[in-house]
Amino acid sequence: MQSVAAVVGAGSWGTTVASLVANKQPVRLWARSPDLAEEIARTGENSRYLPGITLPPALVATARLEEAVAGADVILMGVPSHGFRTVLEAMRPSLRPDAVIVSMAKGIERGTNLRMSEVVREVLPGHVAGALSGPNLAREVAQGQPAASLVALPDERLAQRVQQCLHCSTFRVYTGTDVVGCEIAGATKNVMAIAAGISDGLGFGENTRAVIITRGLAELGRLGITLGGQTLTFGGLAGVGDLVATCTSPHSRNRTVGFDLGRGVTLEDILSGMSMVAEGVKSAGPLVALARSAGVEMPIAEQVASIVSGTTTPRAALEALMRRPARSEWDVVLHRGLTG
Repeated sequence: MQSVAAVVGAGSWGTTVASLVANKQPVRLWARSPDLAEEIARTGENSRYLPGITLPPALVATARLEEAVAGADVILMGVPSHGFRTVLEAMRPSLRPDAVIVSMAKGIERGTNLRMSEVVREVLPGHVAGALSGPNLAREVAQGQPAASLVALPDERLAQRVQQCLHCSTFRVYTGTDVVGCEIAGATKNVMAIAAGISDGLGFGENTRAVIITRGLAELGRLGITLGGQTLTFGGLAGVGDLVATCTSPHSRNRTVGFDLGRGVTLEDILSGMSMVAEGVKSAGPLVALARSAGVEMPIAEQVASIVSGTTTPRAALEALMRRPARSEWDVVLHRGLTG
């Protein structure tokens, strides 16, 4: 039986995912703004977040959350981490009891340091929660450029149900059950992308960026394995795949924030000029707090958190990283992950 899907959040990625579903079946897309929902319905385009992309006729936009999610058994959440809980609470009365919730937000909740699937379990007990993550720059996917992603749910059969909604000739969807690893990878790579952008903004080259990506992957793996993630996840689409794309692409919002920080622009000025959310800015502090509570050292993430909080500068952060004591490349946590 074909699933009924809804996408909550009409930003660039939410709109793109809704268009993928709509190429196969009808789908409802919730936009917070009534004006945006009306524009999509009238013109077949989301000019605010995805200009120039014609959306499939089977995509129906609405500003009424209850209308979007009613009857859907697959809910794809394209809401940023800082608004995730509030939207879940608002849609709770309209949900089917068997609705599967799939987070597309790559962040950690401020104040609780929870992953998005953990927020779902708090707000919507009894609903199965997972994540969709991979090297997925929205415009490239919306244009039909070849891409792939991972949908992780604790039940493989449910993951396959979501896979069937999205998988197509231009967008390959793989399944997995490692929700923890998928979410930790997604949240951490955004913070590392800020670091990579800072390096570029400071004028450093390929070697420095490669070091940030590689050591960022080590930090990602340490935290993910400690929290119960699977090592193979970090070498896959949600791990190294997304990390490389986000740290290197000029279209990455998090890398762009870092690049401007490295050039000396204030964070306030950077964010005031952005219409979309850079998750790494809000997630850096909670990610570091989560790591500390788990006894995991994440020096790059710690410096990014200090930069966005205003307690250090990009150049001082780089110098602090380079002054760290010499050590072995591989530590006991990463070894444990590789050897079981």
